[in-house]
Amino acid sequence: MPRSATVVVVSTRAAAGVYEDRTGPMIRAWLRERGFTADDPVIVADADVAAALRAALATAPDLLLTTGGTGVSPDDRTPEATRDLLDAELPGLPEELRRRGAANTPTALLSRGLAGVSGRTVVMNLPGSTGGVRDGLAVLGDVLDHLLDQLAGGDHGG
Repeated sequence: MPRSATVVVVSTRAAAGVYEDRTGPMIRAWLRERGFTADDPVIVADADVAAALRAALATAPDLLLTTGGTGVSPDDRTPEATRDLLDAELPGLPEELRRRGAANTPTALLSRGLAGVSGRTVVMNLPGSTGGVRDGLAVLGDVLDHLLDQLAGGDHGG
């Protein structure tokens, strides 16, 4: 049975049609390459991120990825909305994302994105830039199968 994924794009400007989001389709393509089913990304304004995350988790996907809203601007609320829904955090994933990103872009250190588990869903916040998404997917790709196998009750073998 294929694994399912949901992508939530958090961008007030993309939600208003000011510009076209490029990160959501990028994530969806990456997911499909790995055999996940994934509908079109859901695009929401920053103020609506908490409701969008709750709605996404209600469908119990195996993986929920967000892009955007992880910085320090007054509208960036993705980490707070995410933290409220996590049963357990996985701090190593966003730490590695920031480390890899900072090798090319010092501002990657300003990302406040989180990763964790909500029920049996892996949740990870990715930055809103295509470079940040690329870095985040590389970090996640290294451990995703093992992580999902563990959540499904598999052993801890390497």
